[in-house]
Amino acid sequence: MLTSSEVIAFVATKDPARAKAFYQDSLRLKLIADEPFAIVFDAHGTMLRVSKVNELTPAPYTVLGWKVTDIRAAIGELAERGVAFERFKGMQQDEMGIATFPGGARVAWFKDPDGNTLSLTQFP
Repeated sequence: MLTSSEVIAFVATKDPARAKAFYQDSLRLKLIADEPFAIVFDAHGTMLRVSKVNELTPAPYTVLGWKVTDIRAAIGELAERGVAFERFKGMQQDEMGIATFPGGARVAWFKDPDGNTLSLTQFP
């Protein structure tokens, strides 16, 4: 049953106005609706629901990510819109914050206004 059903992605926000601006303006996701309990975006055919919450402790790991074909170009575009990329102590990252893993995947991380960790991944 679930193998033929669409996935819905969720992330949470304590500040809906800032989250809406970030996901719509910085990430350029299409706004579908601003509902009482969530802001809804179209993330390339996947519904992303940014849940409006009163309390939030961001997870210490990636909660949402995008597969990109050119990670350097994607970082450049996001950086132009004010998105800052993360550096992690003990992790080898290049000048753009990209870590390359043994299988060849290249990953860079950034945070939304609530501190949720998001990522870009370019697979070999």
